[in-house]
Amino acid sequence: MFKPFGTQLATAGLAAFMLATAPDAAWPQAASPTLGLQSPAQQPVPAQPGPQQIEPSPPRDENPGLINEIGKLFEKSKSLLPSLKSPSETIDDFNARTKDAGQSLSNMAKPSTMVSGRAACLVSTNGAPDCKAGADRLCQSKGYKEGKSLDTDAAEKCSPKVYLPGYKRQPGDCKTENYVTRALCQ
Repeated sequence: MFKPFGTQLATAGLAAFMLATAPDAAWPQAASPTLGLQSPAQQPVPAQPGPQQIEPSPPRDENPGLINEIGKLFEKSKSLLPSLKSPSETIDDFNARTKDAGQSLSNMAKPSTMVSGRAACLVSTNGAPDCKAGADRLCQSKGYKEGKSLDTDAAEKCSPKVYLPGYKRQPGDCKTENYVTRALCQ
């Protein structure tokens, strides 16, 4: 069952191979075959014998085939991709980066202590709490220079009349106060 198909496949493969290996053995595109019929005006004129000079053939132009175009693509891609470093260059870069990172870590490693307490946050001009000053006050009360707030707490502080029976609460009777409860001190 596969024998006729196999011979047809082999014949087609051989024909494709012959066409691929002999690209110049084809009809020119401008000339059309005339099947042996020529008008009298087209009949060739016999060449006059004379001294023949052998000229070197001009260099062949590049064949713009598929394989050639793929080759060009690979050549262009080499210029677009970054060059690879050798293993020793890669290790040197890695060592330089780790040295820089180690120096950065040693600069950051100042002794810090966490303290607990309660210090009021100031109210900034836009109405938001400014807890940096509260963290600094909390740390200074424990003998440190400055601090960063870690935890805060908020409480509502109201005038005593709010707690009277039958009093209707008015805007401005209560205000929210913020406090730093834990800070990281240096």
